[in-house]
Formats: sequence, structure tokens, C-alpha cells
Amino acid sequence: MKNKNEQGFALVLSLVLMLAMSLMGGALIVISAGDHKSNNNSDEYQQTFYVAETALIEGEKYVLDRFLGPWNTATHKRDTAARSLPANQTAVFNGTLTRKNYQPSDSFYFNTNLSCYNSFRDIDKTNLKVVAGESWNFGDVIRDSFQGATTEEKQEAETLKGYYYEYFITRIGAAPFRGYGSSIKKSATDTGNDGMAYRIYGCGIKALGHGYNKSRNQHNVSGSETMIVALESTIVLPK
Repeated sequence: MKNKNEQGFALVLSLVLMLAMSLMGGALIVISAGDHKSNNNSDEYQQTFYVAETALIEGEKYVLDRFLGPWNTATHKRDTAARSLPANQTAVFNGTLTRKNYQPSDSFYFNTNLSCYNSFRDIDKTNLKVVAGESWNFGDVIRDSFQGATTEEKQEAETLKGYYYEYFITRIGAAPFRGYGSSIKKSATDTGNDGMAYRIYGCGIKALGHGYNKSRNQHNVSGSETMIVALESTIVLPK
């Protein structure tokens, strides 16, 4: 004997179960997409951090190059007669950096503007004077360093054109210096001398709107957001 109260129960139960499974599936997709985006952001931050470290290294190299004597690319020797402890420029620094290996006309160009300068809030910007300030496109630096690169390596360099490293250097003043040298007595292990201190402010910048289509060999830059990692270091050179 059929119970009229049970008519359609199986159908209703099936619809409820289907709805529950659809909601669970949708939730899993949302969670998975969120994890994927989080991983991408983490990877981009890590890369931007490495680019910021490059900025510090290049800033230190800038000071050392002038301290040891500018490198002559024609003779492949240093001009030791021009050795110096670089001094700050006379004008107060306004945050404008010199573009070294890219121009606004480049397809990958992204205007970093005063992004690095504004990332350091503790600087006395009313009196800040610098030795130099430079902006470099990281992807172009990598591309130019390749010798006999494969197509895949060249494409990888193209994807890195969304990254920039920038630095500016200020001469702080006299500081204690301890180091080793041939003029030190054999019985001595180290010595204290007067030195000159320099502070390097470096940034890694990722243009979040930057994209590169490998199949079309085209760059796409859109949006105004940037990811910035700001670092700083201090070096002391002997007078």
C-alpha cells in the first residue's frame, strides 16, 4: 500500500543533496583560487625582495667604483688617479632618479615616479642631499647579461621587465673604520682609522599591471598599483 505522505520525497532529497554538493564544490573552487592568488602574490613579493637586494648591492658598487677609481671600459683598467670619496650634491634631493637603461618610449615602460623616495618615511627630506640616485629595469639588466642565451632564457628576461630596482646614496659623514691592510704592523690584527660612512636606500619595484605574452612577444602595462620592497644599508670606507 503506497503512503501518500511519501510522494516526491526522493526527488526533494536529491535536489537538497545536489544543492549541498554544488555549494561545497563552489566553496572548494573559491578556496583553491584564493590559495593560488596568495601563492602568486608570495612569489611576486619574494622576487621583488631579491630585486631590492640587487638595488643595495648596485648602490654599494657605485660608491666602491668611485672610491677605487672609475672603471675604464676602453682600457679595462681603473683610473686610480681619479679615486675619491664621493661627496653629496649641493642641491637638496627631490626624489627624481636617473633612468639608466630604459626610456618612456619602451613597450614595457612603467612610471615608478617617486615610489622609492616616498617609501622611506623617516628621512629628513627637507635637508637630504645625495651622491647619486638611479633607476634600472631589472629585466633589461638580466637580458644584457646573457651570452648566447636560448629563446626560453630571453623570454624569461622579458617577463622580468616588470621589475625595477632603484637606489639613492647619501654621504652621512665621518665614522670609525676598522680594517686590514698591508701597512699594518705584522703583530697587529686590526686597526682603527677614520672612515667615511654612506647610506644606501634601495627599492625593488614590481609593476602589478605588467604582463608579457610569450606567443605574441608583447608587453602589456596597465593599472597604477605597484609592489615595493624598501631596504637600506650603511657602508664605511677608509679615508
